[in-house]
Amino acid sequence: MGTDQSKSVESGRVLILCVDRDGDLTAKAQAKTPVIGRKENIDAAVALALRDPEEADANAIFEAVRIYDHLKSENKSNEVLEVASISGSELGDVNADRKIVTELNELLSTFPATEVVLVTDGYTDEAVLPLIESRVPVSSVRRLVIKHSESIEETAALFSRYLRMLVQNPRYSRIALGIPGVLFVILGVLSMLNLLSIFWLVSLFFIGAFLLVKGFGIDKQVGRGYTWIKEYSPPPLPRQISSFAAIAGALSIILGVYVGWTNTAAEIVPAQNLAGWLSLLPQIVGYFIKGSMNLMVIGLSVVLFGRAVRMYFERDPKLLRNVALIVSIGWSRQILNGASDVLLNVTLGYTELIFSIVVGIMIGIASVLLILVIHRSSKEFFGETQEQVEQLAEG
Repeated sequence: MGTDQSKSVESGRVLILCVDRDGDLTAKAQAKTPVIGRKENIDAAVALALRDPEEADANAIFEAVRIYDHLKSENKSNEVLEVASISGSELGDVNADRKIVTELNELLSTFPATEVVLVTDGYTDEAVLPLIESRVPVSSVRRLVIKHSESIEETAALFSRYLRMLVQNPRYSRIALGIPGVLFVILGVLSMLNLLSIFWLVSLFFIGAFLLVKGFGIDKQVGRGYTWIKEYSPPPLPRQISSFAAIAGALSIILGVYVGWTNTAAEIVPAQNLAGWLSLLPQIVGYFIKGSMNLMVIGLSVVLFGRAVRMYFERDPKLLRNVALIVSIGWSRQILNGASDVLLNVTLGYTELIFSIVVGIMIGIASVLLILVIHRSSKEFFGETQEQVEQLAEG
Protein backbone atom coordinates (compact mmCIF):
# COMPACT_ATOMS: atom_id res chain seq x y z
CA MET A 1 0.00 0.00 0.00
CA GLY A 2 2.88 2.38 0.81
CA THR A 3 4.43 1.74 -2.57
CA ASP A 4 1.27 2.71 -4.41
CA GLN A 5 0.99 5.95 -2.42
CA SER A 6 4.60 6.77 -3.29
CA LYS A 7 3.90 6.29 -6.99
CA SER A 8 0.81 8.48 -6.85
CA VAL A 9 2.67 11.23 -5.06
CA GLU A 10 5.56 11.08 -7.55
CA SER A 11 3.26 11.13 -10.56
CA GLY A 12 4.89 13.98 -12.59
CA ARG A 13 8.39 13.91 -14.03
CA VAL A 14 9.03 17.27 -15.70
CA LEU A 15 11.99 17.77 -17.99
CA ILE A 16 13.01 21.36 -18.78
CA LEU A 17 14.74 20.81 -22.10
CA CYS A 18 16.91 23.25 -24.05
CA VAL A 19 17.54 22.29 -27.69
CA ASP A 20 20.56 23.61 -29.62
CA ARG A 21 19.74 22.48 -33.16
CA ASP A 22 22.80 23.97 -34.90
CA GLY A 23 25.29 22.20 -32.60
CA ASP A 24 27.03 25.28 -31.17
CA LEU A 25 27.16 23.70 -27.74
CA THR A 26 29.42 20.91 -28.92
CA ALA A 27 31.25 22.81 -31.69
CA LYS A 28 32.12 25.96 -29.72
CA ALA A 29 31.97 25.01 -26.04
CA GLN A 30 33.27 21.44 -26.58
CA ALA A 31 30.52 20.20 -24.23
CA LYS A 32 29.44 16.56 -24.26
CA THR A 33 25.68 16.29 -24.80
CA PRO A 34 23.18 15.59 -23.48
CA VAL A 35 24.03 17.90 -20.56
CA ILE A 36 21.98 16.87 -17.51
CA GLY A 37 21.74 18.79 -14.25
CA ARG A 38 21.60 22.37 -13.11
CA LYS A 39 25.31 22.87 -12.43
CA GLU A 40 26.36 21.07 -15.60
CA ASN A 41 24.08 23.25 -17.73
CA ILE A 42 25.32 26.46 -16.12
CA ASP A 43 28.92 25.40 -16.74
CA ALA A 44 28.14 24.58 -20.38
CA ALA A 45 26.34 27.91 -20.90
CA VAL A 46 29.24 29.87 -19.36
CA ALA A 47 31.74 28.03 -21.57
CA LEU A 48 29.63 28.78 -24.67
CA ALA A 49 29.22 32.46 -23.72
CA LEU A 50 32.97 32.83 -23.19
CA ARG A 51 33.63 31.42 -26.64
CA ASP A 52 30.93 33.52 -28.32
CA PRO A 53 29.30 36.28 -26.21
CA GLU A 54 26.69 36.88 -28.93
CA GLU A 55 25.51 33.26 -29.00
CA ALA A 56 21.77 33.00 -28.29
CA ASP A 57 21.95 29.32 -27.26
CA ALA A 58 23.88 30.25 -24.08
CA ASN A 59 21.05 32.54 -23.05
CA ALA A 60 18.52 29.79 -23.85
CA ILE A 61 20.33 27.43 -21.45
CA PHE A 62 20.29 30.11 -18.75
CA GLU A 63 16.55 30.52 -19.35
CA ALA A 64 16.04 26.77 -18.94
CA VAL A 65 17.91 26.88 -15.62
CA ARG A 66 15.79 29.86 -14.53
CA ILE A 67 12.57 27.98 -15.30
CA TYR A 68 13.94 24.96 -13.42
CA ASP A 69 14.65 27.14 -10.35
CA HIS A 70 11.23 28.74 -10.58
CA LEU A 71 9.40 25.41 -10.70
CA LYS A 72 11.63 24.10 -7.93
CA SER A 73 10.64 27.01 -5.70
CA GLU A 74 6.96 26.08 -5.96
CA ASN A 75 7.66 22.96 -3.82
CA LYS A 76 5.23 20.63 -5.56
CA SER A 77 5.77 17.29 -3.89
CA ASN A 78 4.22 15.34 -6.72
CA GLU A 79 6.76 16.58 -9.34
CA VAL A 80 10.29 15.51 -10.06
CA LEU A 81 12.20 18.20 -12.01
CA GLU A 82 15.26 17.96 -14.20
CA VAL A 83 16.98 20.38 -16.56
CA ALA A 84 18.93 19.20 -19.61
CA SER A 85 20.31 20.38 -22.92
CA ILE A 86 20.70 18.45 -26.15
CA SER A 87 22.53 19.44 -29.30
CA GLY A 88 22.05 18.86 -32.99
CA SER A 89 24.67 19.25 -35.71
CA GLU A 90 26.24 22.22 -37.44
CA LEU A 91 25.48 20.44 -40.74
CA GLY A 92 21.78 21.12 -40.12
CA ASP A 93 18.70 19.48 -41.68
CA VAL A 94 18.60 15.67 -41.48
CA ASN A 95 21.91 15.26 -39.62
CA ALA A 96 20.84 17.71 -36.89
CA ASP A 97 17.41 16.10 -36.45
CA ARG A 98 18.82 12.57 -36.23
CA LYS A 99 21.35 13.65 -33.59
CA ILE A 100 18.62 15.39 -31.59
CA VAL A 101 16.48 12.24 -31.66
CA THR A 102 19.44 10.09 -30.54
CA GLU A 103 20.30 12.36 -27.62
CA LEU A 104 16.61 12.70 -26.65
CA ASN A 105 16.22 8.91 -26.49
CA GLU A 106 19.39 8.68 -24.39
CA LEU A 107 18.10 11.41 -22.10
CA LEU A 108 14.67 9.78 -21.69
CA SER A 109 16.30 6.48 -20.82
CA THR A 110 18.12 8.25 -17.98
CA PHE A 111 15.20 10.46 -16.94
CA PRO A 112 11.87 9.04 -18.21
CA ALA A 113 9.91 12.29 -18.28
CA THR A 114 6.14 12.49 -18.38
CA GLU A 115 6.16 16.02 -19.83
CA VAL A 116 8.61 18.44 -21.33
CA VAL A 117 8.99 22.20 -21.03
CA LEU A 118 10.76 23.12 -24.27
CA VAL A 119 13.11 26.11 -24.33
CA THR A 120 14.43 27.32 -27.71
CA ASP A 121 15.96 30.46 -29.21
CA GLY A 122 12.78 31.03 -31.25
CA TYR A 123 14.16 29.88 -34.61
CA THR A 124 13.98 26.07 -34.23
CA ASP A 125 10.45 25.50 -32.87
CA GLU A 126 8.89 24.20 -36.07
CA ALA A 127 11.67 21.67 -36.71
CA VAL A 128 12.25 20.46 -33.12
CA LEU A 129 8.75 20.39 -31.66
CA PRO A 130 7.39 17.43 -33.73
CA LEU A 131 10.46 15.33 -32.89
CA ILE A 132 9.91 15.77 -29.15
CA GLU A 133 6.10 15.49 -29.16
CA SER A 134 6.33 12.11 -30.91
CA ARG A 135 8.13 10.73 -27.85
CA VAL A 136 6.90 12.73 -24.85
CA PRO A 137 4.15 15.33 -24.35
CA VAL A 138 5.25 18.97 -24.48
CA SER A 139 3.40 20.97 -21.86
CA SER A 140 4.99 24.35 -22.58
CA VAL A 141 7.23 26.07 -25.12
CA ARG A 142 9.41 29.02 -24.10
CA ARG A 143 10.71 30.99 -27.02
CA LEU A 144 13.65 33.17 -26.01
CA VAL A 145 14.40 36.16 -28.28
CA ILE A 146 17.63 37.93 -27.35
CA LYS A 147 17.30 41.70 -27.34
CA HIS A 148 20.70 42.63 -28.76
CA SER A 149 19.28 46.00 -29.89
CA GLU A 150 15.81 47.04 -30.88
CA SER A 151 15.70 47.71 -34.63
CA ILE A 152 13.91 51.05 -34.31
CA GLU A 153 16.22 52.31 -31.58
CA GLU A 154 19.26 51.12 -33.51
CA THR A 155 18.09 52.86 -36.68
CA ALA A 156 17.34 56.07 -34.78
CA ALA A 157 20.72 56.04 -33.06
CA LEU A 158 22.52 55.36 -36.33
CA PHE A 159 20.60 58.09 -38.13
CA SER A 160 21.27 60.65 -35.40
CA ARG A 161 24.98 59.78 -35.36
CA TYR A 162 25.35 60.30 -39.11
CA LEU A 163 23.22 63.44 -39.01
CA ARG A 164 25.45 64.87 -36.27
CA MET A 165 28.53 63.96 -38.33
CA LEU A 166 27.10 65.71 -41.42
CA VAL A 167 26.48 68.87 -39.40
CA GLN A 168 29.59 69.00 -37.20
CA ASN A 169 32.31 67.49 -39.43
CA PRO A 170 33.57 70.18 -41.88
CA ARG A 171 34.65 67.49 -44.33
CA TYR A 172 31.04 66.39 -44.89
CA SER A 173 29.15 69.58 -43.98
CA ARG A 174 30.65 71.37 -47.00
CA ILE A 175 28.82 68.94 -49.27
CA ALA A 176 25.74 68.07 -47.22
CA LEU A 177 24.99 71.66 -46.16
CA GLY A 178 27.18 73.87 -48.34
CA ILE A 179 25.85 72.85 -51.76
CA PRO A 180 22.15 73.02 -50.79
CA GLY A 181 22.89 76.34 -49.07
CA VAL A 182 24.40 77.81 -52.24
CA LEU A 183 21.48 76.52 -54.31
CA PHE A 184 18.99 78.15 -51.91
CA VAL A 185 20.91 81.44 -52.10
CA ILE A 186 20.85 81.26 -55.91
CA LEU A 187 17.12 80.53 -55.74
CA GLY A 188 16.55 83.54 -53.49
CA VAL A 189 18.61 85.93 -55.64
CA LEU A 190 16.95 84.79 -58.88
CA SER A 191 13.54 85.09 -57.24
CA MET A 192 14.29 88.70 -56.26
CA LEU A 193 15.39 89.43 -59.84
CA ASN A 194 12.39 87.60 -61.35
CA LEU A 195 14.71 85.16 -63.12
CA LEU A 196 13.41 81.88 -61.73
CA SER A 197 13.18 80.49 -65.26
CA ILE A 198 16.97 80.08 -65.41
CA PHE A 199 17.33 78.59 -61.89
CA TRP A 200 17.80 75.04 -63.16
CA LEU A 201 20.37 76.18 -65.72
CA VAL A 202 22.39 78.01 -63.06
CA SER A 203 22.04 75.11 -60.64
CA LEU A 204 23.25 72.58 -63.21
CA PHE A 205 26.20 74.83 -64.03
CA PHE A 206 27.13 75.16 -60.35
CA ILE A 207 26.80 71.42 -59.61
CA GLY A 208 28.72 70.55 -62.78
CA ALA A 209 31.53 72.93 -61.84
CA PHE A 210 31.67 71.42 -58.35
CA LEU A 211 31.83 67.87 -59.70
CA LEU A 212 34.53 68.90 -62.19
CA VAL A 213 36.66 70.49 -59.47
CA LYS A 214 36.30 67.49 -57.14
CA GLY A 215 36.63 64.89 -59.87
CA PHE A 216 39.93 66.21 -61.24
CA GLY A 217 41.26 67.21 -57.82
CA ILE A 218 41.57 70.89 -58.79
CA ASP A 219 40.84 71.97 -55.23
CA LYS A 220 43.71 69.83 -53.93
CA GLN A 221 46.09 71.20 -56.57
CA VAL A 222 45.13 74.76 -55.66
CA GLY A 223 45.61 73.95 -51.97
CA ARG A 224 49.05 72.47 -52.60
CA GLY A 225 49.97 75.50 -54.71
CA TYR A 226 48.89 77.87 -51.94
CA THR A 227 50.87 75.85 -49.38
CA TRP A 228 53.94 75.89 -51.65
CA ILE A 229 53.70 79.68 -52.09
CA LYS A 230 53.20 80.22 -48.35
CA GLU A 231 56.09 77.95 -47.37
CA TYR A 232 58.37 78.82 -50.31
CA SER A 233 61.98 79.45 -49.35
CA PRO A 234 64.17 81.17 -52.00
CA PRO A 235 67.23 79.20 -53.10
CA PRO A 236 70.77 80.54 -52.52
CA LEU A 237 71.73 83.71 -54.42
CA PRO A 238 74.05 81.94 -56.93
CA ARG A 239 71.26 79.59 -57.96
CA GLN A 240 68.85 82.52 -58.28
CA ILE A 241 71.31 84.28 -60.62
CA SER A 242 71.77 81.08 -62.64
CA SER A 243 68.02 80.50 -62.95
CA PHE A 244 67.34 84.11 -63.94
CA ALA A 245 70.13 84.00 -66.52
CA ALA A 246 68.73 80.74 -67.95
CA ILE A 247 65.26 82.28 -68.35
CA ALA A 248 66.62 85.50 -69.87
CA GLY A 249 68.89 83.55 -72.23
CA ALA A 250 66.05 81.28 -73.36
CA LEU A 251 63.84 84.31 -74.10
CA SER A 252 66.69 85.91 -76.05
CA ILE A 253 67.14 82.74 -78.14
CA ILE A 254 63.40 82.56 -78.86
CA LEU A 255 63.37 86.21 -79.90
CA GLY A 256 66.41 85.56 -82.09
CA VAL A 257 64.56 82.79 -83.92
CA TYR A 258 61.56 85.12 -84.37
CA VAL A 259 63.72 87.99 -85.69
CA GLY A 260 65.53 85.60 -88.04
CA TRP A 261 62.24 84.30 -89.40
CA THR A 262 60.75 87.79 -89.91
CA ASN A 263 63.97 88.98 -91.55
CA THR A 264 63.85 86.02 -93.94
CA ALA A 265 60.18 86.60 -94.74
CA ALA A 266 60.83 90.28 -95.49
CA GLU A 267 63.77 89.65 -97.85
CA ILE A 268 62.66 86.50 -99.71
CA VAL A 269 60.15 86.56 -102.55
CA PRO A 270 58.12 83.29 -102.40
CA ALA A 271 58.80 80.83 -105.22
CA GLN A 272 56.12 79.16 -107.30
CA ASN A 273 57.39 75.56 -107.16
CA LEU A 274 59.74 73.20 -105.35
CA ALA A 275 62.69 73.90 -107.66
CA GLY A 276 62.35 77.62 -106.95
CA TRP A 277 62.34 77.00 -103.20
CA LEU A 278 65.45 74.82 -103.44
CA SER A 279 67.25 77.59 -105.35
CA LEU A 280 66.27 80.06 -102.63
CA LEU A 281 67.44 77.78 -99.80
CA PRO A 282 70.95 79.35 -99.41
CA GLN A 283 69.43 82.83 -99.25
CA ILE A 284 66.79 81.67 -96.71
CA VAL A 285 69.49 80.25 -94.45
CA GLY A 286 71.69 83.32 -94.94
CA TYR A 287 68.97 85.83 -94.07
CA PHE A 288 67.87 83.70 -91.11
CA ILE A 289 71.44 83.60 -89.71
CA LYS A 290 71.86 87.33 -90.36
CA GLY A 291 68.71 88.22 -88.43
CA SER A 292 69.01 85.75 -85.53
CA MET A 293 72.74 85.42 -84.79
CA ASN A 294 73.12 88.41 -82.47
CA LEU A 295 70.26 87.51 -80.11
CA MET A 296 71.07 83.78 -80.18
CA VAL A 297 74.74 84.36 -79.35
CA ILE A 298 73.77 86.78 -76.58
CA GLY A 299 71.19 84.30 -75.20
CA LEU A 300 73.67 81.41 -75.06
CA SER A 301 76.29 83.64 -73.50
CA VAL A 302 73.85 84.85 -70.83
CA VAL A 303 72.90 81.25 -69.93
CA LEU A 304 76.56 80.23 -69.64
CA PHE A 305 77.43 83.40 -67.70
CA GLY A 306 74.74 82.57 -65.10
CA ARG A 307 76.21 79.06 -64.77
CA ALA A 308 79.69 80.58 -64.39
CA VAL A 309 78.53 82.77 -61.50
CA ARG A 310 77.03 79.75 -59.71
CA MET A 311 80.17 77.68 -60.34
CA TYR A 312 82.36 80.47 -58.93
CA PHE A 313 80.46 80.58 -55.64
CA GLU A 314 80.37 76.77 -55.49
CA ARG A 315 84.09 76.60 -56.41
CA ASP A 316 83.29 74.17 -59.19
CA PRO A 317 86.41 73.25 -61.27
CA LYS A 318 84.27 73.45 -64.44
CA LEU A 319 84.16 77.24 -64.08
CA LEU A 320 87.14 77.95 -66.33
CA ARG A 321 85.93 75.59 -69.05
CA ASN A 322 82.57 77.37 -68.92
CA VAL A 323 84.29 80.75 -69.34
CA ALA A 324 86.28 79.42 -72.30
CA LEU A 325 83.03 78.22 -73.87
CA ILE A 326 81.53 81.70 -73.45
CA VAL A 327 84.50 83.22 -75.31
CA SER A 328 84.17 80.65 -78.10
CA ILE A 329 80.44 81.26 -78.49
CA GLY A 330 81.02 85.02 -78.49
CA TRP A 331 83.53 84.66 -81.34
CA SER A 332 81.16 82.33 -83.23
CA ARG A 333 79.19 85.46 -84.08
CA GLN A 334 81.99 86.40 -86.52
CA ILE A 335 81.95 82.92 -88.05
CA LEU A 336 78.15 83.03 -88.47
CA ASN A 337 78.37 86.49 -90.02
CA GLY A 338 80.98 85.33 -92.56
CA ALA A 339 78.93 82.21 -93.39
CA SER A 340 75.79 84.28 -93.96
CA ASP A 341 77.70 86.69 -96.29
CA VAL A 342 78.91 83.74 -98.37
CA LEU A 343 75.40 82.26 -98.55
CA LEU A 344 73.89 85.59 -99.61
CA ASN A 345 76.63 86.60 -102.10
CA VAL A 346 79.11 83.97 -103.25
CA THR A 347 81.15 86.59 -105.15
CA LEU A 348 82.27 88.11 -101.84
CA GLY A 349 84.66 85.19 -101.38
CA TYR A 350 85.59 83.14 -98.37
CA THR A 351 88.35 85.38 -96.96
CA GLU A 352 86.38 86.71 -93.98
CA LEU A 353 84.91 83.28 -93.19
CA ILE A 354 88.28 81.53 -93.28
CA PHE A 355 89.85 84.28 -91.18
CA SER A 356 87.07 83.98 -88.57
CA ILE A 357 87.47 80.19 -88.38
CA VAL A 358 91.27 80.37 -88.01
CA VAL A 359 91.01 83.01 -85.30
CA GLY A 360 88.31 80.93 -83.55
CA ILE A 361 90.61 77.88 -83.50
CA MET A 362 93.46 79.97 -82.08
CA ILE A 363 91.14 81.37 -79.40
CA GLY A 364 90.08 77.82 -78.48
CA ILE A 365 93.71 76.65 -78.14
CA ALA A 366 94.62 79.73 -76.11
CA SER A 367 91.62 79.12 -73.84
CA VAL A 368 92.69 75.52 -73.16
CA LEU A 369 96.24 76.61 -72.30
CA LEU A 370 94.92 79.38 -70.08
CA ILE A 371 92.65 76.91 -68.27
CA LEU A 372 95.60 74.62 -67.53
CA VAL A 373 97.71 77.48 -66.20
CA ILE A 374 94.94 78.83 -63.98
CA HIS A 375 94.09 75.35 -62.68
CA ARG A 376 97.68 74.71 -61.65
CA SER A 377 97.92 78.02 -59.84
CA SER A 378 94.50 77.97 -58.17
CA LYS A 379 93.93 74.35 -57.29
CA GLU A 380 93.56 75.32 -53.60
CA PHE A 381 90.63 77.58 -54.52
CA PHE A 382 88.81 74.76 -56.29
CA GLY A 383 89.87 72.12 -53.74
CA GLU A 384 91.51 69.92 -56.39
CA THR A 385 94.50 67.64 -56.00
CA GLN A 386 97.53 67.60 -58.28
CA GLU A 387 96.34 64.28 -59.72
CA GLN A 388 92.99 65.84 -60.77
CA VAL A 389 94.80 68.74 -62.46
CA GLU A 390 96.98 66.30 -64.42
CA GLN A 391 93.92 64.31 -65.46
CA LEU A 392 92.40 67.56 -66.79
CA ALA A 393 95.58 68.28 -68.77
CA GLU A 394 95.54 64.78 -70.27
CA GLY A 395 91.89 65.18 -71.20
